[in-house]
Amino acid sequence: MAVDRRHEAETDAERKRLRALVTRSTDDDLRRAMPGGWTVAGVLAHMGYWDARAIYWLDKWSRTGEPTPYEPENVEAVNDAAKPLCLALRPRDAAQLALRLADEADSKVRALTDTVLAKAQALESLPFNLSRATHRKEHLDELESALAAK
Repeated sequence: MAVDRRHEAETDAERKRLRALVTRSTDDDLRRAMPGGWTVAGVLAHMGYWDARAIYWLDKWSRTGEPTPYEPENVEAVNDAAKPLCLALRPRDAAQLALRLADEADSKVRALTDTVLAKAQALESLPFNLSRATHRKEHLDELESALAAK
């Protein structure tokens, strides 16, 4: 059975973009303030959190062989609750964590068997986006804009 793996190319592109941003960012860049009381490093840690969440589901799918459908949650509450933790990390640690979790999440999505991937794609909704690029692109656009304005 053929499955759609187009998400892998866009995910790879945004992970490379993330790596480039982290590599070229100075510690001052990572401490730069962002809207809503965030910092560049805090946003990177936030991105890492959502990749870590995807890793949780991917590990569960790996154990059971069955994708889990989406369960509604209050995303704003989750983000606000995680914000102090994201901001408490040293900026360079937050940036490196975001990269490590992006690598791990992308690797686990890529490693899904065709059977599990087909089952996941057949569900009406999933607890995370198989294309890790979608969330990353949104935040990388914000971060690159903020850093360009310095």
